[in-house]
Amino acid sequence: MHVVLIHQSFVGPGEPGGTRHFELASRWVREGHEFTIVTGDCNVLTGDRLVNRRRETRDGVRIFRTYTFRSLHKSFVWRVLSFLSFMVTSVWGAWRAGPVDLVMGTSPPLFQGCSAWLISVLRRRPFLLEIRDLWPEFAIDIGVLTNPLLIAMARWLERFLYARADHLLVNSPAYRDYLIEHGVPAAKVSLIANGADPEMFHPDKTGAEFRGRWNLDGKFVVTYAGAMGLANDIPTILRAARRLKEDDSVHFVLAGDGKERKNNQRLAEELELTNVTYVGTVAKEKMAELLAASDACVATLKDIPMFRTTYPNKVFDYMAAGRPIVLGIDGVIRQVVENAGGGIFVPPGNDEKLAAAVLRLKDDPQAARQMGREGREHVVEYFNREHQAQEFVLLIEHLARGESEPVTASVG
Repeated sequence: MHVVLIHQSFVGPGEPGGTRHFELASRWVREGHEFTIVTGDCNVLTGDRLVNRRRETRDGVRIFRTYTFRSLHKSFVWRVLSFLSFMVTSVWGAWRAGPVDLVMGTSPPLFQGCSAWLISVLRRRPFLLEIRDLWPEFAIDIGVLTNPLLIAMARWLERFLYARADHLLVNSPAYRDYLIEHGVPAAKVSLIANGADPEMFHPDKTGAEFRGRWNLDGKFVVTYAGAMGLANDIPTILRAARRLKEDDSVHFVLAGDGKERKNNQRLAEELELTNVTYVGTVAKEKMAELLAASDACVATLKDIPMFRTTYPNKVFDYMAAGRPIVLGIDGVIRQVVENAGGGIFVPPGNDEKLAAAVLRLKDDPQAARQMGREGREHVVEYFNREHQAQEFVLLIEHLARGESEPVTASVG
């Protein structure tokens, strides 16, 4: 069987960003099938154009890169232009992939879902739509989408794709609830949660080389690794760092890139933060070294109701690495971390309590290590990417045969 996935923001293990789709596709290929990913030619985090890698094969997974207007880190309008350019070019790329048994789209953005739907119609094959974030609701709540006409058009497009998809796949249980509440039949929605590959991380390592490279020896290192957009609320982490800058044993490491990175760096300079280091983007295959060098990890999002529905990938990586988490995100991911005993929840946007949580972990290393162990054990049991890949293979096989059998992964 041959599956084509249209995904503008896809990244492989040698690039910065989440590799969920590559790991799922690799498992599908190991089962003896074919998987082609049609993606953009610009990296989603850095915006850099990948000019020399139009076509490649990794672990049997074919990757086709099509032209994308390079404007991801500009204004909302420019980002939409980037999305629209890929919507057009990805149709040609997916058509050139040849005959398929199933076409898969993923959102956000919804535009690339249109490409996947069109190819499924032209090829007369089932259409699976994955919902990774609840767009446009997130964009509306955070304030980047405010025009009433654009909001109405976005919601129409959302309903259009939900209705035409043969099946919907979500990565958070709250997304499944949202879809069902908005009229999608429960039998049409499967849950395969975000997770991590525990074998990728080594909890007993200390990241000595990384620490030496960045002058972190003897420090209690608190790491944020991920996107640096408006939603990620990096200023709260920086304000917490300001509260702790007199304690020269605590140091914050920020890894990643995004639209707000330069603004965040300017804020760090304004606050005269000598206890914060930006290390740039880190490829997924190097993430284990970064997290091994960390004593604790932090995840934040703005205090917006819709963000309580999300399962951020970075949190599962932190847990798989055996590191305690300071979690500034409420909702379903808080339930995961608290059920695991894997960290400390602080109210979103509260830099005072975030700083206090960091000190608590620094001052009680035994408790911090226990949180890390319990978090990793929880990921191994409930959010193991290998188990999720098996569920993905079963779902695809059912859909490609014309069956629509929902999958609901166990979540802890």
